[in-house]
Amino acid sequence: MAHLWGIDLGGTKIEGVVLDPTAPDHPVCRLRVPTEAEKGYDHILGQIAKVCDLIRAETGLPLPGQIGMGTPGVIDPKTGKLKNSNTQCLNGKRLQVDLEAKLNTRFVLANDANCFALAEATFGAGCGFPTVFGVILGTGVGGGIVVNGRILPGCHGIAGEWGQLVLDSNGPLSNYGTRGTVEAFISGPALERFYAERSGQHRKLKEITERAVGKIDPEASLTIERLTDYLAQALGMVINILDPHAIIFGGGVGNIEALYNDAMRRKITTAIFNPEFEAALLKPKLGDSAGVFGAAMLLG
Repeated sequence: MAHLWGIDLGGTKIEGVVLDPTAPDHPVCRLRVPTEAEKGYDHILGQIAKVCDLIRAETGLPLPGQIGMGTPGVIDPKTGKLKNSNTQCLNGKRLQVDLEAKLNTRFVLANDANCFALAEATFGAGCGFPTVFGVILGTGVGGGIVVNGRILPGCHGIAGEWGQLVLDSNGPLSNYGTRGTVEAFISGPALERFYAERSGQHRKLKEITERAVGKIDPEASLTIERLTDYLAQALGMVINILDPHAIIFGGGVGNIEALYNDAMRRKITTAIFNPEFEAALLKPKLGDSAGVFGAAMLLG
């Protein structure tokens, strides 16, 4: 069986992997180069090509007939152009078409959150669950939906973008000009800003969490309480529509233990149209491998 090639296009790095389908959790090759997005779109295309060249040099394998790739943002099904990317120079570009012309091979693209969800649902924490909601909680808030081992992209390619749900139209401003979205409330930077506004001190989320756990900082405790309150409210909306069997939290915010305890489950229960909340709340198993592994698995 042919090897699976995957590329994870990130804001700061581009990672490539080659997987053997018979042992997908043991990569044949894995390497990365900087994205250097500040040098523009054409440079990013060149860096992707560089990853492919490095893989060929390391493995001795020829360029395959197709490559899976996870992207920030999504390809608009109607126009074929990338949209909703936080790497601004990618927006409005025909990334798939341009890569195929440059490398003379087929590219299969999916949102990076979808790749994360696919990998975790297939042989990570969500293995064995029929429906999985893979959540990214980090600098931004996104997600991917996997049903019976397949990504659900949606009509507009935006399925799973729960970070853009509005919780309070008078809430904080988001990076997209909207107010009170999930992302504006519970992304890592949003939580750090809230803490700074309350305490007058700037701390990283990891330190805020440690101070909350140690019960030495009331403002830190309030910040984590804010996280779990808004997270439960937002997940309630998703659960009432999708009702997934498992929810997996990826990203830096997903490392906070308060997301997995009984108190969190009780908060979610109050937000859903059911007397009990029985879905699994899970930590990811694949770490930073999930995105690039999921990209390769787009070809499976």
